[in-house]
Amino acid sequence: MTTPPAESIAASDRTPRADDSSVVEIRGVVKRFGAYTAVDALDLDVPRGGCFGLLGPNGAGKTTSLRMIYGVTRPTAGTIRVFGIDIGADPRAVRARLGVTLQENVLIEALSAVENLRIFGRYHRLPGAELSRRIEELVDFLELGSHARLPVRALSGGLQRRIAIAMSLINDPELLILDEPTTGLDPAVRLALWSRIRDLRARGTTVIVTTHYMDEAERLCDRVAIMSAGRRVCEGAPRELIETRLAREAVELDCTRAEAVRLEAALSGAARPLRIGNRLTLYSDDSDPVVAAIHRLDGGERRALIVRPANLEDVFLTATGAKLEGGA
Repeated sequence: MTTPPAESIAASDRTPRADDSSVVEIRGVVKRFGAYTAVDALDLDVPRGGCFGLLGPNGAGKTTSLRMIYGVTRPTAGTIRVFGIDIGADPRAVRARLGVTLQENVLIEALSAVENLRIFGRYHRLPGAELSRRIEELVDFLELGSHARLPVRALSGGLQRRIAIAMSLINDPELLILDEPTTGLDPAVRLALWSRIRDLRARGTTVIVTTHYMDEAERLCDRVAIMSAGRRVCEGAPRELIETRLAREAVELDCTRAEAVRLEAALSGAARPLRIGNRLTLYSDDSDPVVAAIHRLDGGERRALIVRPANLEDVFLTATGAKLEGGA
């Protein structure tokens, strides 16, 4: 899905104010559906000009939060300001300046990419010459090339996803919202879309992205917020979260619960453990003592283990419900 129809905004109206450092400001936002609370007391600031990741498991409240940001869903309580504008008071003014790509593509499959873009550009009341220029730029930017005039139904999922993103860019938005933009795409297409998102960020477009791919968030996002059960549980730059919430390195191995208890006792708090099923991950700034303790536990035998840098997925697992046992 792309943004609802709205009037275009002249470039002169987009000059940031000196105090306009946050594109989105969310304060005390609650969203209830009957007795169910989807978003609970959410505070969030999205800085201008970067890529902001909103992460969390299914049902965490990510998509509901996005829908409130672009004015499709009204909060039960709290305030949301986008470009300094109260989204509830003037949603049309906000929508004119943003683009949205939702989880599911909404395209007219009998028409080509160019025809889809032209129809949506008219919703934004773009003049004919400007619209033609924007379509040409987007076809080139998203590398649609010779596929641009083929019926959408004849194109691959990756190409259809590029068209959906192109539609969200037709009005040259200041804020681009991407809800799981690469889900289901093959690795090559994902990499191509990552490149385009980086290009947009470099041009000054603010991007908000939700994703279940933690490597995607770690590579793309300047800052991320992790949600669970409708609440923000942590926020920061990916590397900052990894280093402050865990450690630089992770050691993974399969072991029984009894072995894990003995190993944790031997380490005496030198590593922070995370156990999921029979898989134990130990986080430490120095993996050498951890590996040595594992080998002593094995009586000199070398069981299979993995030593790797800690990553954002580790933070995600520990922040959203996987139990951290012991440690500092």
